[in-house]
Order: sequence, then structure tokens, then C-alpha cells
Amino acid sequence: MTNYYNDDTIIFLDGRFVKAGEAKTDLYGQTLHYGYGVFEGIRAYDTVNGTKIFRPHDHYERLKRSCSLMGIPFHFGVEELVQITYQVVEKNKFRNAYVRPLVYCSPNMALTSPNEVSLMIAAWECEQHPDIHPERVCISSFQRPNPKAVTMEAKVCGLYVNSILATQEAKKRGFDDGLLLDMHGFVAEGPGANFFYEKDGVIYTPPAGSILPGITRDTVISICRELEIPVEETLFRPEDLYEADSAFFSSTMLEIVGIESIEGQPFRKKWKGSLSAHIQETYRCIVLDKSYSYVIV
Repeated sequence: MTNYYNDDTIIFLDGRFVKAGEAKTDLYGQTLHYGYGVFEGIRAYDTVNGTKIFRPHDHYERLKRSCSLMGIPFHFGVEELVQITYQVVEKNKFRNAYVRPLVYCSPNMALTSPNEVSLMIAAWECEQHPDIHPERVCISSFQRPNPKAVTMEAKVCGLYVNSILATQEAKKRGFDDGLLLDMHGFVAEGPGANFFYEKDGVIYTPPAGSILPGITRDTVISICRELEIPVEETLFRPEDLYEADSAFFSSTMLEIVGIESIEGQPFRKKWKGSLSAHIQETYRCIVLDKSYSYVIV
């Protein structure tokens, strides 16, 4: 179990840096009762140029857009948020950290916009590159929500109940993770990660619509273009994966996670010989500010 904080941990809460163990919230808040809040997940790395937060401006632009889409008032500027985040990391003397900004709402038992919101930015230590073996994945019985019922583009607290259910189901079935479909039966994403697969030298990923367009996903697409690997955002069904060469999940926390098999069926290539593994290595070079010119495809 992760120890997210101790007696010395510092967080940012509503304009002040306070000890995590002394922070308080109102038990009548809308976010606690209805999941009406937004958040981000950001990584800080011990790079060759010192501790660096990866793509913080993009994360905070998305946080502000999530608030706007959800009708949650939020007035912090992006640059201000970036500087606060660096201070949280520095005050805790972290080199490699996961950062969790959370915008949560004031007490309100009505289904209306909040009168006030709070901002919390916390961080905890994590491995520079988590050592995760290629995962055994199942097709989840849970679907991603209809994009006309909720705002899939926003990173909303309450939507992650869907992710928890899918993860619990996968673990109970003896798998490492699940792969969710959309309402039409097309592959969408993992419970907390975007999905890619490789076939015949091309990388495929689901388009925006029923997925959260992840920032790591965007980085992967940029890597493919830089390395001249064809990448297509297109709809596909689970049966298309059984002829794939390799596949992986992408997320801020776990970076690039290889997939060993889908419903027990392995892919045609070993992970180390796949384009997916090249993309993983390139991503790791980028977040550490290292050259990736030696990565040859």
C-alpha cells in the first residue's frame, strides 16, 4: 500500500502551504457526495537537468478546460499553477513524484453549480519508471459512458467509478487489467489509460469521443510522427486485436505499459522486438531530457 503522506508532507490548499495531516475539508461538499469535481495527474522526474515536471502547462490547461466544461468556477492561471506545483515538489524534497491537483466544490446538496471551490495540490514519491511487466488484459463487461450523457473530454472525479468497477472485475477474473468498449462495441480505453496496438508497422489508437484524450497519448502520437511510424486514430473492434503484433497502454502515472495478451491470446511479437517497445524507450528518454536519436526503428 502506498504511503501518500507522513507527518512532514506539505500540500497546497486554498492559497496556503499546509501539512497534509492537518488539512481539513467539509463533509457536506458536492465533490464528496456527487463526484462533482475535476483533477489531474502529473509527473515530476529527476532529469539530467534537475527535477522537471513533464508537460505541466498542458495538464493545467486541461484542468481549466475540465472546470469550464463542468461549469465549475476556477480562476487560477496556468503559469501560477505550474509555479505552485514546483514549490510543492521542492518543499517535500522530491526528485521523482506524482502530483495530484484536485478542484473540489463547496457544501451544496442541490444539483447546481457551486458557490465556491477549493484547490488542493498534493504530491508523493514514485518510481522514475515503474517496473511493470507486460499485462494480461481482458475485455471488460463495463462500457465507457455515452459521450452524450457525460463530458468524456473532462477529467471528472465521478467518472472514475466506471474505471474502478472495470478494474475490480478484471482482478476478480485473474487478469491484470481490463479494456473497455464504447456503447457501439468499439475498443475505447483501459480503466485509467489510453490504448494502442501495432500491426504491420502501423500504430492504431481509438479516436476522441468515448475516451479521455490523454496527454501521454498525445506524446505517443508525437513520438510516432517524429520516428516516422505511421499512426492512425480509428475505430476498431476487439476481434481486430487478435491479429495484432503488439499493444500497450499509455498514462501519466504508468507511462507506457506493454500488454502481453488479450483474453489469454498473446500477440504475434515479443515485447522487446516490437515498435511499442521502441516507443516506450523513446518516451522514457523524453521525460528525462535525454537524447533519443539512438532509438532506431
